[in-house]
This record gives sequence, C-alpha cells and structure tokens, in this order.
Amino acid sequence: MRASGGCHCGAVRFEAELPEPPVPAIDCNCSICRMTGYLHLDVPHEKFELVAGRDSLSSYRFGTGAAEHLFCRSCGVKSFYQPRSHPGSWSVNCHCLDEPVELEVVPFDGRDWEQAKANLDAQEQRG
Repeated sequence: MRASGGCHCGAVRFEAELPEPPVPAIDCNCSICRMTGYLHLDVPHEKFELVAGRDSLSSYRFGTGAAEHLFCRSCGVKSFYQPRSHPGSWSVNCHCLDEPVELEVVPFDGRDWEQAKANLDAQEQRG
C-alpha cells in the first residue's frame, strides 16, 4: 500500500510503501515520543522516499546519539526519523500520513529501552 505524508507546513514530503492493513505501529513511552505524541511505523529504507524538503530538515540527537531525530526547520514537526531500534528503517510518524491507515498498535517501553528492544527482537523472530 502506497502512502504519502509530511510535516505541518508542507516543506517536508515523503512517500512510503506500507504493508497491507492492519499496519503494525509502535507506541513508545520514552521521553521524546511521550512528549511529542509520536506513533511509529517502521519503513525499510528502500521502501521510503523523501520527495521534498531535505534542506528543510534539522537534526537532533540525545542519549546514546544513535537515533537521528529529523525536524522541519519551519514548523518543527518530526514526520520521520532514523531510529536506534531499527537502523535499516525509517520510523514514520503515523500522525503525519495524509490519509489515516488501519493500525495494529503495540506498546514499546522506551523508558526501559534495552529490555524493550530485546523483547521486540524476540517477538519479531517468532514471527
């Protein structure tokens, strides 16, 4: 399923290939996700295309510095970013899609990141 989206002001635009609904999404409770209301869709790099706004993005890193949070310089919205948990994928913010999609939301305890990541990996291996 092809989806498009972007930031609030429209400077940043992307297209992504998503699985058929219900689309798996992750609801993380870490400090930045909780404060911004971010809802994650994991999209492999090869199924994501930034179609506009590369020069409009500003980068922010904290903690380990492994994740690269990308914000629109104009409106401040983080429509996608490079997560620490999935280095081969972009995390797309469900709230930034042009059209809503049916989701299957799974909680992720980002406050206890190491254990939550181990649980997620085990769950993904089981299928």
